[in-house]
Amino acid sequence: MCGIVGYMGSQKVVPVLLSSLKRLEYRGYDSAGIVFLEDGHMEVKRCVGKLSQLETRLAGQSYKGTIGLGHTRWATHGRPSEENAHPHRAESVAIVHNGIVENYLSLKKHLMAAGVRFKSETDTEVMVQLIAQYKKKGHSLEEAVRHALKEVQGSYAIGVISEEEPGLLIAARNGCPLVLGIGQDETFMASDITAILPYTREMILLEDGEMAVLRSKGAEVKNLKGKRIAKDTSTITWSAGMAEKGGYPHFMLKEIHEQPRAILDTIRGRTGLDSGDVHLEELKLTRRDFSRLQKIMLVACGTSWHAALVGKYLLEEITRLPVEVDISSEFRYRDPLLEANHLVVAITQSGETADTLAAVKLAKHKKSKVFAISNVVGSSVTRMVQGVIYTHAGPEIGVASTKAFTTQLVALYLLGILIGKRRGALDRKEGVSLLNDLVKIPHLAERVLKREEEIKALAQKFYQHRDFLYLGRGIHYPIALEGALKLKEISYIHAEGYPAGEMKHGPIALIDKQMPVVVLAPRDKVYEKTVSNVMEVKAREGKVIALVTEGDQELSGKADEVIELPTASPLLMPILMTIPLQLLAYHIAVLRGCDVDQPRNLAKSVTVE
Repeated sequence: MCGIVGYMGSQKVVPVLLSSLKRLEYRGYDSAGIVFLEDGHMEVKRCVGKLSQLETRLAGQSYKGTIGLGHTRWATHGRPSEENAHPHRAESVAIVHNGIVENYLSLKKHLMAAGVRFKSETDTEVMVQLIAQYKKKGHSLEEAVRHALKEVQGSYAIGVISEEEPGLLIAARNGCPLVLGIGQDETFMASDITAILPYTREMILLEDGEMAVLRSKGAEVKNLKGKRIAKDTSTITWSAGMAEKGGYPHFMLKEIHEQPRAILDTIRGRTGLDSGDVHLEELKLTRRDFSRLQKIMLVACGTSWHAALVGKYLLEEITRLPVEVDISSEFRYRDPLLEANHLVVAITQSGETADTLAAVKLAKHKKSKVFAISNVVGSSVTRMVQGVIYTHAGPEIGVASTKAFTTQLVALYLLGILIGKRRGALDRKEGVSLLNDLVKIPHLAERVLKREEEIKALAQKFYQHRDFLYLGRGIHYPIALEGALKLKEISYIHAEGYPAGEMKHGPIALIDKQMPVVVLAPRDKVYEKTVSNVMEVKAREGKVIALVTEGDQELSGKADEVIELPTASPLLMPILMTIPLQLLAYHIAVLRGCDVDQPRNLAKSVTVE
């Protein structure tokens, strides 16, 4: 997760870049840098740490340059260091990049064989070196970027400038957000509208596979074959508060829609798609430590507890180790059986949850190895444990957790593969297969979000009901719990999640024509059992809302309402199932006039018992 900006025009570029980066610093703060042309020569200024460190370094300097790029980084490939900080330069070319080059190792080997020497550990340097090689062959900057991008596999939002073409800035996007700003004799690019909104309200939103050629007089958008694409300019009318929300009416809806990006950011830099390995250097365990593990204990509260319940299914299947799940507030008040060869993983979005912090202290006292999964760098839990898997979800303002939850599931999946490989429970082929399943999820999540209008229509039909029942089997039982929690949190409707097989042991007494029943029914090994549960509900006149796999014919004829979702790996399908439940809860709450972002009686971080 990184923030990028670019500018060319008549203003002094350094103040523009710094002020724009301030509005993007939430996207990364382990290093920052800018590059600009000064009297025809390229100046690169980079430093480790927050943007303020860079500002201090530039203080008192007077630069006249009017074209440049800026970057604020959250490290993926390569540790935080000045050498790994962006921008990266090769010959006369400089680049800033948000994303991940999945085939960077093969490209790097090819370039090194051609005599290229690398100065950093990043995948981004591969891109700029590739562009520089095409420039040396006589191609223009635009042509060189186009040729290089045809060789790149992965996601990117980039900005590129060259000393040899000082009136030109190239921008391109694939899988990462990028927007252009059009001003009076000046142009901008950024990974977020809010970065450049103080300078212009005229924006062009780039789509995947598009490249823009920016000059001070305007921008021309093309595809990677060089064919020009007609793009409309949108006038942004947001207030300052709306700008923070990205134009969405609520932070929660914005954060729901940020999930494809958040999932991608949590994956990037951590996967070896050729080797099947997961790179989590921040977890300080040796191979011997991994081989001696006997049990995994997951502790968490609320939504994070639901992630832990999903994690039990994931970790046991992938690692073949026994996994226990405990609610932190229960764990801390009993005498859990923990040993030195047990791994305790504390899951907490904020890193400040009081009960979870107490659980960590207890586990450390028992001499167990303790990790955390958290979204907040430097939070209390991260300072207490041996290692942290950060979920790169970015700030989550809405009290009801959305993107923090789905990125926790990704983190648990990555942890499972890491442990599985280290213990020999997975071979290379199995690791590669699991990771290839994972990298498809951001795109599939985008497809799920495109069903929002039909989910909104469902909300219109059901928002006046007073009770909901959510049913799921196996790995989807915790998702039923999470769906019910989201609805009760923000709409104040009574909702319960149950294992579908348990319905006949009590909850079936509640079912009548006034009871909507949300059933999670993907095409998995318990699908036929779930269909039987649906028939039990229908026999009692319950209203069934079924979430099914695309192409499902059986339930489409039996359920009252059906939401079709794309096919994914059974271990990752819970992520896709979560998104419609978030949207359903959101739109029901809006129709009921509830305060979606700040529901009554709730706090974002529970820092007391």
